[in-house]
Amino acid sequence: MKRQTLILFAILAVSIISCSEPVEKDYKDASLSIEERVEALLPKLSIEEKVAQMRIFHANIGTKPDENGNLKLSKKVIEKLKLGIAGVKNPGEHIDPAAAAKLNNELQKYIIENNRWGIPALFVTESYNGVDAEGCTKFGRPMTSAASFNPELVQRQWDVVGREARLRGMHMCHSPEADIVRDPRFGRMSEAFGEDTYLTTEMVKNAVIGVQGNYEGLGNGTHIGAVAKHFAGYGQVLGGSNFAAIEISERTLIDEIYPPFEAAVKEAKSLGIMASHGDLNGVASHGNPELLTGVLRDQWGFEGYVVSDSNDIARLFYFMGVAESPEAAAQMGLEAGIDIDLYAEDSYSYLPEMVKKNPELEKLIDRSVRRVLRTKFILGLFDNPYIDIEETKNGVRAASSLELAKESDLESIILLKNENKTLPLSKEKSMKVALLGPLLKDDTKAMFESVSGSNVKFVAEKGFHLTNEKGGAPELLKRDPQAISKLVNTARSADVTILFLGGDEFTAKEAYFSNSTLGDRATIDPVGPQDELVEKIKALGKPVIVVLKHRRTLSINTMAAEADAILDTWDLSEFGDESTAKIIFGEVSPSGKSPVTIPRSIGQLPYHYSMKEINYKKEYLFLGKGPLYPFGHGLSYGDFEYSDIKISSQEITPDTELEVSVKVTNNGSMKAKEAVQMYIKDEIGSVTRPDKELKGFEKIELDAGESKTVTFTITPKMLEFTGISMEKVLEAGDYTVKIGTSSQEYLETTFKLKK
Repeated sequence: MKRQTLILFAILAVSIISCSEPVEKDYKDASLSIEERVEALLPKLSIEEKVAQMRIFHANIGTKPDENGNLKLSKKVIEKLKLGIAGVKNPGEHIDPAAAAKLNNELQKYIIENNRWGIPALFVTESYNGVDAEGCTKFGRPMTSAASFNPELVQRQWDVVGREARLRGMHMCHSPEADIVRDPRFGRMSEAFGEDTYLTTEMVKNAVIGVQGNYEGLGNGTHIGAVAKHFAGYGQVLGGSNFAAIEISERTLIDEIYPPFEAAVKEAKSLGIMASHGDLNGVASHGNPELLTGVLRDQWGFEGYVVSDSNDIARLFYFMGVAESPEAAAQMGLEAGIDIDLYAEDSYSYLPEMVKKNPELEKLIDRSVRRVLRTKFILGLFDNPYIDIEETKNGVRAASSLELAKESDLESIILLKNENKTLPLSKEKSMKVALLGPLLKDDTKAMFESVSGSNVKFVAEKGFHLTNEKGGAPELLKRDPQAISKLVNTARSADVTILFLGGDEFTAKEAYFSNSTLGDRATIDPVGPQDELVEKIKALGKPVIVVLKHRRTLSINTMAAEADAILDTWDLSEFGDESTAKIIFGEVSPSGKSPVTIPRSIGQLPYHYSMKEINYKKEYLFLGKGPLYPFGHGLSYGDFEYSDIKISSQEITPDTELEVSVKVTNNGSMKAKEAVQMYIKDEIGSVTRPDKELKGFEKIELDAGESKTVTFTITPKMLEFTGISMEKVLEAGDYTVKIGTSSQEYLETTFKLKK
């Protein structure tokens, strides 16, 4: 009996002990929460495997299809993938979507099967004209879509980007740019959404929501994660020179530079953030814990991952000169909050050895790896890592996506000038139109013919190129008198001349780190003999229309003076010339508004509409007054009249709101869209205040003769700014609200803030 009792007690003790031990959770169990799965996986990883989850390499080092379209890996890539990898940049970018999906399925399968824990990789793309890959819908650039003043349209556009990228097997996008760009010398200007904080914030927020499928598309496998960049201040490099220093006051940072990033994080839930190439008031952004951890995480609650820009952790040592060694640079980036090292072989690769000397670093490594693994779980990659290639074939370049590209073009083209109603041209009238100039494309004539009908005859002649279009540092070509004469003679035989002028991808582009690759400019005048061409053709006494294509703001003084009409198109979609023709021949009224101030001279810089009021005290000798065209400017074939501005109360308090309205009437003869803009001016502040700030806009469409009352809500939040003590303040006093068609044409009324 005693023996049976002892056995019973022994069994009971074992049962109690086994029940008290925690059951090990399986990270492959999809019923667990994302946090539980991360915590189940992380402890299994060796330090080398953890660091592998903090590195991204570019596919061009040896990830490509062979002659049969099957995956072919270089020895270098095979070695890298033994431990797993955070991600691969641009796999399959130069092949069609279905082939890319096949390649990426094979690559993902190889990665999963060749690391111990079957951890999938993030495949990363970018988006400047849609997905940066072969065979995807080509949209206009971000600056172009900013001109639409239509955030809902931008969201739909980036929804297509997210879908097409995921169908290729991509998971993350190093876009959109949340930088404020105010210096047209900067070659990357058109990658961002303009000079204004509010406009950029609305566009970036909607781009992130779109590309991520309102966040729900991430786990559903239909969309990709956004990586808003470059945090922070990158668009403000001194002299407009890439990699130069960035000097921005703390107040300007908080009030003007941070808001687009904050909205991307807090409102749109961006999965990632990319740090800025540059320093920020002397502190290298990639080694700035106050920025990447303090502001981004502690203040805004960001939970995603932070990725370096290309090789920039290593550059803390060999370029920035703020780290004593490559290892010190790696530690500086890690401590600041950089989770993933993009491309470098001489940064985070040192971490495993560094941990042996300083075991405390592993806590920071774990912090970063958690963020990377969490992202992969959010995207559903552990459970559904592959793409259905049949869906890829049907989903990329869908008819609806191509139509959206055209719709976006039509809302983004800006009519800067229309002297004596030169535009629109009539399809009903027999005429000969000359399409001339260096920005003419091979299919421009065909696109115009598809729109104009049989009464209009075209002759097309490019005439000359702007540069030799070679390599990282293209050279300007010598003036060709014969080419100019030929263009003038061609115009002489036409009734109307349309000149395609401005700049191209060779005259405004990213200046890479290599000294042999340039992209920024010291002037913003149109290059080559473009102004001469305008003057000579204008001298013929016939109508001259300029179609301005470009990727940076240009000081178009001669064009503004000589041309009868100017259409500013920035960089449109693949259907850009067709859309331009539809505007020129009056199928649609232009409704774009300039997302930047267009200066007369580079000497006016800095020159954005929302500068401090005191900046406008004096003009310059021998230069016309004000800009060539103000921010928000854009004409229409409609004739919009603003009237009857009303405000719901003359007072606002910290706990109340106001409504301000204006009546807009289309007195023209055709349906047209108008971007109604609301600006607020703080008349007296404890610190010097902007001349005015955009605080709201709404795009409306009115039939001929139709009127609509547009109403905006003014909230106390709109009136906040960083005060003299560097805290956000709401100051009592007088405010003026201005509603109109641009930052210089408006009706106004006033109100007081009482506390």
